[in-house]
Amino acid sequence: MAYVSGNLRAVLRLEGLGILLLSLMAFHKFSPDWAMFAWLFWIPDLALLGYLVNARTGAVAYNITHSTIGAASLMGIGLVGEINLALSVSFVWFAHIGFDRALGYGLKYSRGFRETHLGKIGRSTDTA
Repeated sequence: MAYVSGNLRAVLRLEGLGILLLSLMAFHKFSPDWAMFAWLFWIPDLALLGYLVNARTGAVAYNITHSTIGAASLMGIGLVGEINLALSVSFVWFAHIGFDRALGYGLKYSRGFRETHLGKIGRSTDTA
Protein backbone atom coordinates (compact mmCIF):
# COMPACT_ATOMS: atom_id res chain seq x y z
CA MET A 1 0.00 0.00 0.00
CA ALA A 2 1.29 3.45 -0.89
CA TYR A 3 1.13 6.13 1.78
CA VAL A 4 1.62 9.86 1.75
CA SER A 5 5.25 10.35 2.70
CA GLY A 6 8.19 12.73 2.82
CA ASN A 7 7.60 16.45 2.49
CA LEU A 8 3.95 16.00 1.53
CA ARG A 9 3.21 14.12 4.74
CA ALA A 10 4.96 16.86 6.73
CA VAL A 11 2.90 19.54 4.95
CA LEU A 12 -0.35 17.70 5.72
CA ARG A 13 0.59 17.38 9.38
CA LEU A 14 1.54 21.07 9.53
CA GLU A 15 -1.81 21.83 7.94
CA GLY A 16 -3.43 19.97 10.83
CA LEU A 17 -1.42 22.05 13.29
CA GLY A 18 -2.60 25.20 11.52
CA ILE A 19 -6.23 24.07 11.78
CA LEU A 20 -5.73 23.40 15.49
CA LEU A 21 -4.18 26.81 16.19
CA LEU A 22 -6.71 28.74 14.11
CA SER A 23 -9.55 26.88 15.83
CA LEU A 24 -8.15 27.74 19.26
CA MET A 25 -7.97 31.43 18.32
CA ALA A 26 -11.51 31.40 16.92
CA PHE A 27 -12.87 29.63 19.99
CA HIS A 28 -11.18 32.19 22.23
CA LYS A 29 -12.85 35.01 20.30
CA PHE A 30 -16.37 33.51 20.35
CA SER A 31 -16.48 31.66 23.66
CA PRO A 32 -14.92 32.16 27.09
CA ASP A 33 -15.98 28.66 28.20
CA TRP A 34 -12.75 26.66 28.20
CA ALA A 35 -14.34 24.00 30.40
CA MET A 36 -16.81 23.36 27.57
CA PHE A 37 -13.87 23.18 25.17
CA ALA A 38 -12.15 20.56 27.33
CA TRP A 39 -15.29 18.39 27.53
CA LEU A 40 -16.17 18.64 23.86
CA PHE A 41 -12.64 18.17 22.57
CA TRP A 42 -12.68 14.40 23.13
CA ILE A 43 -16.25 13.72 21.93
CA PRO A 44 -15.20 12.78 18.35
CA ASP A 45 -13.07 9.96 19.78
CA LEU A 46 -16.20 8.18 20.98
CA ALA A 47 -16.38 7.01 17.36
CA LEU A 48 -13.51 4.67 18.20
CA LEU A 49 -16.10 2.48 19.90
CA GLY A 50 -17.08 1.44 16.38
CA TYR A 51 -13.90 -0.65 16.31
CA LEU A 52 -15.53 -2.88 18.94
CA VAL A 53 -17.92 -3.98 16.17
CA ASN A 54 -15.31 -4.41 13.42
CA ALA A 55 -12.67 -2.46 11.48
CA ARG A 56 -15.09 -1.29 8.78
CA THR A 57 -17.62 0.09 11.27
CA GLY A 58 -14.83 1.71 13.25
CA ALA A 59 -13.36 3.34 10.14
CA VAL A 60 -16.74 4.69 9.01
CA ALA A 61 -17.56 6.06 12.48
CA TYR A 62 -14.08 7.59 12.84
CA ASN A 63 -14.17 9.16 9.38
CA ILE A 64 -17.62 10.67 9.96
CA THR A 65 -16.44 12.39 13.14
CA HIS A 66 -12.94 13.26 11.92
CA SER A 67 -13.73 14.65 8.48
CA THR A 68 -14.00 18.42 8.25
CA ILE A 69 -17.39 18.08 6.50
CA GLY A 70 -19.39 17.89 9.75
CA ALA A 71 -17.46 20.66 11.46
CA ALA A 72 -17.75 22.91 8.40
CA SER A 73 -21.50 22.22 8.14
CA LEU A 74 -21.98 23.12 11.80
CA MET A 75 -19.91 26.26 11.29
CA GLY A 76 -22.12 27.21 8.34
CA ILE A 77 -25.24 26.75 10.46
CA GLY A 78 -23.68 28.90 13.15
CA LEU A 79 -22.72 31.64 10.71
CA VAL A 80 -26.00 31.73 8.78
CA GLY A 81 -28.16 31.41 11.88
CA GLU A 82 -25.91 33.62 14.01
CA ILE A 83 -25.74 30.87 16.62
CA ASN A 84 -22.61 31.35 18.71
CA LEU A 85 -22.96 27.94 20.39
CA ALA A 86 -22.87 26.20 17.00
CA LEU A 87 -19.82 28.24 16.05
CA SER A 88 -18.05 27.43 19.31
CA VAL A 89 -18.75 23.70 18.99
CA SER A 90 -17.54 23.74 15.38
CA PHE A 91 -14.28 25.38 16.50
CA VAL A 92 -13.77 22.65 19.09
CA TRP A 93 -14.53 20.00 16.47
CA PHE A 94 -12.05 21.55 14.02
CA ALA A 95 -9.47 21.79 16.82
CA HIS A 96 -9.81 18.07 17.52
CA ILE A 97 -9.45 17.20 13.84
CA GLY A 98 -6.41 19.46 13.52
CA PHE A 99 -4.86 17.94 16.64
CA ASP A 100 -5.29 14.41 15.32
CA ARG A 101 -3.95 15.30 11.88
CA ALA A 102 -0.93 17.09 13.38
CA LEU A 103 -0.13 13.88 15.28
CA GLY A 104 -0.45 11.85 12.08
CA TYR A 105 -3.86 10.31 12.77
CA GLY A 106 -5.51 10.51 9.39
CA LEU A 107 -8.81 9.27 8.06
CA LYS A 108 -9.07 5.50 8.36
CA TYR A 109 -9.15 2.71 5.83
CA SER A 110 -11.32 -0.29 6.68
CA ARG A 111 -8.25 -2.54 6.98
CA GLY A 112 -7.70 -1.37 10.54
CA PHE A 113 -7.18 1.59 12.85
CA ARG A 114 -3.50 2.00 11.98
CA GLU A 115 -4.17 2.34 8.23
CA THR A 116 -4.75 6.05 7.49
CA HIS A 117 -4.57 8.48 4.61
CA LEU A 118 -1.52 10.03 6.29
CA GLY A 119 0.28 6.70 6.46
CA LYS A 120 0.40 3.79 8.81
CA ILE A 121 0.29 4.86 12.44
CA GLY A 122 3.43 3.83 14.27
CA ARG A 123 5.48 3.45 11.10
CA SER A 124 9.11 4.00 12.04
CA THR A 125 10.41 5.33 8.71
CA ASP A 126 9.13 7.99 6.38
CA THR A 127 10.47 7.93 2.86
CA ALA A 128 9.94 10.48 0.12
